[in-house]
Amino acid sequence: MTTPWGERVLARFPEEPRDPLRAWDASDAYLLGHLADEGVALSSTVVVVGDRWGALTTALAEHRPVQITDSCLAQEATRANLRRNGFAADAARLLTTQDPPPERIDVLLVRVPKSLALLEDQLLRLAPGVHAGTVVVGTGMVKEIHTSTLRLFERIVGPTRTSLAVRKARLVFSTPDPALTRPAAPWPLRYRLPDDVGVLSGRPVVAHAGVFCADRLDIGTRFFLAHLPGTRGGRVVDLGCGNGVVGTAVGLADPAAEVLFTDESFQAAASARDTWEANGAAGRAEFRVGDGLEGVPDGSADLVLNNPPFHSHQATTDATAWRMFAGARRVLRPGGELWVVGNRHLGYHLKLRRLFGNSHLVAGDRKFVVLRAVKR
Repeated sequence: MTTPWGERVLARFPEEPRDPLRAWDASDAYLLGHLADEGVALSSTVVVVGDRWGALTTALAEHRPVQITDSCLAQEATRANLRRNGFAADAARLLTTQDPPPERIDVLLVRVPKSLALLEDQLLRLAPGVHAGTVVVGTGMVKEIHTSTLRLFERIVGPTRTSLAVRKARLVFSTPDPALTRPAAPWPLRYRLPDDVGVLSGRPVVAHAGVFCADRLDIGTRFFLAHLPGTRGGRVVDLGCGNGVVGTAVGLADPAAEVLFTDESFQAAASARDTWEANGAAGRAEFRVGDGLEGVPDGSADLVLNNPPFHSHQATTDATAWRMFAGARRVLRPGGELWVVGNRHLGYHLKLRRLFGNSHLVAGDRKFVVLRAVKR
């Protein structure tokens, strides 16, 4: 990527040699060009929010920015890209969406996320550090920036306008208003599940902003809950745990089970922990943020439960599901099982047969299937 501060060699994480997707797009380049063209002072506290693969942070590394992200994959990509371009590990300060933000922010750069809730949550958390002189610029592709996006900046930061579109990218300019009365933060959101979902009927869920279907039980998970396997102790993994509903259901049904919740999202891991604690589950639980099952020992699990995503930001891909299935096969003991729920048209049974040598249909309807694969 060519930037006003020189060339940057960038890659996504984990690196896939055959992956055609770049680690930056036109909105990243548009924002960087604007900063240079306008002579924005970058000598004080620069905060970069939602940098997807570290492109903005790496481009601005000479100015020692603070990065805030919900994704551990984005963090790892940033670390790798800093190294790749000859920067020291401390060239940027890497924070998560769960960490306290800087107390003073002089330049706030926001890569607009897919989730409006996550944007709201982060702007509310960052607003106390913004002052009248703070430069606030958002960026995204045209299809990612809506009227609701602009209203959110106006409600939390101040008067907002947009740029002309360039290469299908757009910038958002907000002028901080110190006198603005901001709404109370609605996150994390707490609600109760319906009365027809088995052991979880009527029980509480806690969802932090940005977690998939944060305000309701999604229909895929509802279908999965109706067909979960019974357990008799052992180690169970809720892989891609989201708000932790599936793993919590296992823990409530079988207090002897030990449940590992894992997700690449810091918001998801926090949601899973809060949901588990809100339900007073008696079993043992562990909460991890990581790339699938990276770091989980081989042959250490009896059961893996998975509702894999099939989008990476705006791109449709099965790469994440493939890594999840391969990781599950590695961590399962002989005789251990991977249970997967997914849209029928995704053809997960073919991938499971390639990896495990078997795939069994547990249940299905017009939209979803629950599949079981056994490690031989």
